[in-house]
Amino acid sequence: MEESRPKEIRAKKSENFDEWYTQVILKSELMDYSPVSGCMVFRPLAYAIWEIIQKAADEMFKAAGIQNVYFPLLIPERLLKKEQEHVKGFAPEVAWVTEAGNSKLDERLAIRPTSETIMYDSFSKWIRSWRDLPLKFNQWNSVIRWEFRHPTPFLRSREFLWNEGHTVYATREEAEAERDVILGIYSRITEEYLALPGIVGKKTDKEKFAGAIATYSIEHLLPDGKAIQGPDFHLDGQNFSKAFEITFLNKDGKRDYAWQNTWAITTREIGVMVATHSDDRGLVLPPMVAPIQVVIIPIVDERSKDKVLAVAKEVRSKIAKVARVHLDDRDYYTAGWKFNEWEMKGVPLRMEIGPRDIKASQVTLARRDTMERFTAGMLGLEQTVVDVLESIQNNLFETAKKFLKENIRNAKSLQELKEMISKKGGIVQVGWCGMQSCEDKIKEETGAKITNLPLEAERFERCIVCGMQARETANVARSY
Repeated sequence: MEESRPKEIRAKKSENFDEWYTQVILKSELMDYSPVSGCMVFRPLAYAIWEIIQKAADEMFKAAGIQNVYFPLLIPERLLKKEQEHVKGFAPEVAWVTEAGNSKLDERLAIRPTSETIMYDSFSKWIRSWRDLPLKFNQWNSVIRWEFRHPTPFLRSREFLWNEGHTVYATREEAEAERDVILGIYSRITEEYLALPGIVGKKTDKEKFAGAIATYSIEHLLPDGKAIQGPDFHLDGQNFSKAFEITFLNKDGKRDYAWQNTWAITTREIGVMVATHSDDRGLVLPPMVAPIQVVIIPIVDERSKDKVLAVAKEVRSKIAKVARVHLDDRDYYTAGWKFNEWEMKGVPLRMEIGPRDIKASQVTLARRDTMERFTAGMLGLEQTVVDVLESIQNNLFETAKKFLKENIRNAKSLQELKEMISKKGGIVQVGWCGMQSCEDKIKEETGAKITNLPLEAERFERCIVCGMQARETANVARSY
């Protein structure tokens, strides 16, 4: 049987990032385009990665006392309109159902852009006393947000998968204390699983979630020098509880409005991971989220085939105890073709077993992150695999962390900020007085925006725009 031609990335990451990214996600078979503009197909590899992220986050949520629920996809228009700042923020993005069969609906139904309004209608019925609090729910679902012109798979699509957490507390202090718990969970997912560093900070009032009193985010930096928002946490205060009459009798017997939070991580993280770690050979997956961590490729000819396959199966059984392993025993592709395919798909560790390896009681290993090839003895091979996978995970994170650190700069004047943004990109930290007029001026002059206000950063004396006393350190970057 004739081999198909191996896939190849023809664009260079350093020269044409957008085209390179598109080729990687298509040729690695992460996704495909759908007939609906801005909506994508998650192929098995991408969905398996999402399942690993979802499982890890879900276990952490449950450990924090959060329960899973599911609410309807369709939201009556009257509910969506209850919190005016919220509906104003989402109005351009809402897709509507107006007909069923040949009949017009009496009321338009919004296809879920987020679930606050339909969930809080139920919360207002379920919460009566301080004994009903805290209420801590999460749901895993998809949402539709229609308003934008240039969708990019994973990074910005009209439909995406996410978790949306919704929690209700009796006091502001309890609600605020949850911020560090949730952002701590998200930081573990992004850093320990996806090997992605980020900057934790507070959004400006202009950039915060519609309906929230404060939004906190983890911001990533992509290799093209643009920032992109990762997981976020919203302190919603009493805005929604007042709109939906979510009240309770407190311990003093007085009726009070509840305090609420919302928070989410999305499939955007898959795109950030691809963009950060992958190379001109294709996908590079951190072992913690790789559906296949080790692929075994037998090197055979007709005389050695049976013996090599028998040994390969024995090795697979051993490695399966410590890693997610796959034996590629297809006999209609050459070993070289298989090398190319599994490199394209980003499998962290390749294991080659041939007659010479068997004779020497060893295997040949190849790391996907550094492309280093080396031999390892059969004795103690399980521990070798564990150690190499850990080394790959750490290397990917440290490399990404170094890139982020090297691309955070300080600017003391608006002109200096403009030059840094236009020539180098990255994240530029500046002093900001807190006025929206100065925030708008930064966007007008540089084409970049304040992505967030880092919780930990150098302090500046003066606002970079007006020269008044700086109240905040601001991260400024071009962004997706």
